Amino acid sequence: MKILPVIMSGGSGTRLWPLSTPEQPKQFHALATQHTMIQETALRLSGAGFLKPVVICGKSHEALATAQLEAIDLTPQAVVLEPFARNTAAVAAVAALIGLEIDPEALVLLVPADHMISKPEVFRGALDRAAATATDRIVTFGITPTAPETGFGYIQRGERLAQGVYGIRRFLEKPNFETAQSYVADGGYDWNAGIFLFSPQVMLEELNRYEPDVLNATQQAFDKAATQGVTRTLDPESFKLCPSISIDYAVMERTLRAATAPCDIGWADVGGFSELWRLGAKDDVGNHAQGRTILIDAHNCLIRAEGPPVAIIGLDDIMVVSTPSGIVVAPISRAQDVKLAAEAAKRLSEVSDG
Repeated sequence: MKILPVIMSGGSGTRLWPLSTPEQPKQFHALATQHTMIQETALRLSGAGFLKPVVICGKSHEALATAQLEAIDLTPQAVVLEPFARNTAAVAAVAALIGLEIDPEALVLLVPADHMISKPEVFRGALDRAAATATDRIVTFGITPTAPETGFGYIQRGERLAQGVYGIRRFLEKPNFETAQSYVADGGYDWNAGIFLFSPQVMLEELNRYEPDVLNATQQAFDKAATQGVTRTLDPESFKLCPSISIDYAVMERTLRAATAPCDIGWADVGGFSELWRLGAKDDVGNHAQGRTILIDAHNCLIRAEGPPVAIIGLDDIMVVSTPSGIVVAPISRAQDVKLAAEAAKRLSEVSDG
């Protein structure tokens, strides 16, 4: 079975400010390996059985996305530009439409550009197991929980459909800690990673059944797209009529044709600096440092310097991120609050620009 990788390169990564900015969000940075996150995503979805990738991104990121994939010899066969964001149901519709055009017999694999998967061979095995089911169902890949995580949604498995593939009993919102503990103890719940494998025809049929306004607006925007080389810019007048709704709410929580393939693929959504510290290489006292850094009597710190040297003296469990876009200093335990600083920095920029 041929698979067409469609890489969703959206989002602004505000919890990784000032490293991640609207001009260059986190998927265009090398956070844990020598390659950027979008490069890592494309590389793990290349080789036998995979077609050349498609990228869906905002207009301002076209050059970045294309240049970074060209740098690893994986020039995208199509780049679809959204004039503005309309959430993941619209992205899924575009992925199905471009998939139908490129190869209607291939399955579409819709993946975020900014996830880490440290066991790509296990992920390929999960794709192989799910492929037959994905010809008639929309398969999402549930991540086997490693802890009672409260920052992710969960999927409760239903009946067994095939080896390693199950129906879906229900989707669940981000739980509190006690509820998350019960999910992990039960063993029948997985994290919802937002990765989908489907036949283009099936996705279009289900969008038409449950959210025809999304499909109609996206179809019009796609049909009227301005084309230059491999790049297509969706028609803004048509696209602005598309409701903004996630594919989970639009289809997955309502369709009778959903399935899940649980897998333990070393998955991580690098949503903040605490996750980056957890995943990163550390010295013998727990410090993860990149750039020109000086650490004196420091333990369990994250330091990233993209400019002048950064010195940490006599501090534990803190993060310092210094880039040309700004500097943030905080306890690692407060990493989730970095988005508040990003929002404040945006307001400062708007005031100075005004």
